[in-house]
Amino acid sequence: MSIIAKSVTKRFGKQKALDDVSFEIQSGEVVGFLGPNGAGKSTMMKIITGFLPQTSGQVLVNQWDVIEKSVEVRRVIGYLPENTPLYPEMYVREYLKFVAGMYRMGKRTDIRIREMIGMTGLEPEQHKKIGALSKGYRQRVGLAQALIHDPEVLVLDEPTSGLDPNQIIEIRNLISEAGREKTVMLSTHIMQEVEAICDRVIIINKGKIVADDQKEKIHSILAENVQTIQVEFREAPDQQALERLHGVNRVAFVREHIWLVQSNADLDIRKDIFDFAVRNNLTVLSMQKQEKKLEELFQELTRN
Repeated sequence: MSIIAKSVTKRFGKQKALDDVSFEIQSGEVVGFLGPNGAGKSTMMKIITGFLPQTSGQVLVNQWDVIEKSVEVRRVIGYLPENTPLYPEMYVREYLKFVAGMYRMGKRTDIRIREMIGMTGLEPEQHKKIGALSKGYRQRVGLAQALIHDPEVLVLDEPTSGLDPNQIIEIRNLISEAGREKTVMLSTHIMQEVEAICDRVIIINKGKIVADDQKEKIHSILAENVQTIQVEFREAPDQQALERLHGVNRVAFVREHIWLVQSNADLDIRKDIFDFAVRNNLTVLSMQKQEKKLEELFQELTRN
């Protein structure tokens, strides 16, 4: 099961929301789809799930064209929109039974409803009307309806929005588990979420893909140009002398005892820093490489 986007463009009047977007997601991948507000994330997800037609290009799910085979595609996709459309006058169990009925689940319905209620933590609120639920519990109902038919493809737009910290961890684990067998695409503004559960990252900005690679490779891109060493000295070093070490580009004081030493990425200057400390009767309490975070790459690639 896969998602394939081929040169997808979407226009709203004169505005181009997506501009020649292409990517492929395979079964067993959990892919984070990132971008600032208005970048085109939700538009792309609506096109994949058949809720919005593209202006040009093609999207295939399981080799089915999402326009020509809309019904077949919807059967294998679980979709959680950014603002989940729910029926506030329906009870939680009633609504999930309604959704299960649309997928013609038959005898599996009651068992699957119980599983979804347990999996998404809806037990305390299962007998309430959806309109009486908090935002977090409404989000859980939306996630339960996306998963109830055990879809082969999951498209999740901000899946942990409104959840408490414990529930966020549970839902992340659920998504990670699903990603072993399913194709999962999720958008999020929470970088820790991407770090925790995604195998691959696609970053979109102003309707164009600006990065698409495995999470580990993106981290290596971050480290290509510079390396930063955090050093904890017991005594304050001579900053100018430290800056004169071979390969050192910059030295910055962070707080008491903590210094950052920046060098070219191809140089390991930790031994030089240690030797510098010995020569100057300084005690090194700790020394470690600092890795840039995915958030920094996101900021660099989407900066106006």
